[in-house]
Amino acid sequence: MITANELKRGWRVEIEDDPYLVMAVQVQSPSARGASTLVKAKVRNLRTGNVFDRTFKASDKILEAQIELRPVQYLYNDGDGYHFMDTGSYEQFTLSADALGDDAGYLTEGLAGTRSVVFKGAVMNVELPQSVVLKIRETDPAVKGATAHAQTKPATLETGLVIQVPAYLESGETVQVDTTEGRFMARVKS
Repeated sequence: MITANELKRGWRVEIEDDPYLVMAVQVQSPSARGASTLVKAKVRNLRTGNVFDRTFKASDKILEAQIELRPVQYLYNDGDGYHFMDTGSYEQFTLSADALGDDAGYLTEGLAGTRSVVFKGAVMNVELPQSVVLKIRETDPAVKGATAHAQTKPATLETGLVIQVPAYLESGETVQVDTTEGRFMARVKS
């Protein structure tokens, strides 16, 4: 068990019998005598994907979530759900589009480097690699003279995900995308 003032970004905690990922932490010192220090945390429910702001007193006790991360490989989407295989046991499991949320836009068949989040014996969600490589399916034509920092334009990637890319990129090119922020990182040479 930890106290709220020990919380750090990236930690997994258990709140009301659900696992949460701590996305951001802010400590607020009291302005009045006798007031207690408050810890404001932005947390994401690992079961539902919902994001909440939670406020704790610095002395509040919080359970560390007993999470197991197992390497998995994304197989396919059949309309009913997204199918994955545990690369250690070869067991397959399915997650719904609701459970995956925006993460579904980064999945391509055979994607490795993904890990399942297992809490109390059940797969709650998956944890994506830091970045993925995707092909631009559709975007506006390249602008002559555009530089990497000058302008951006929307691009639809092979998974249907839409991100902002530099104006010099064209359809058919391959890009590296940051999965935590959903932003363009680099052009990938073929």
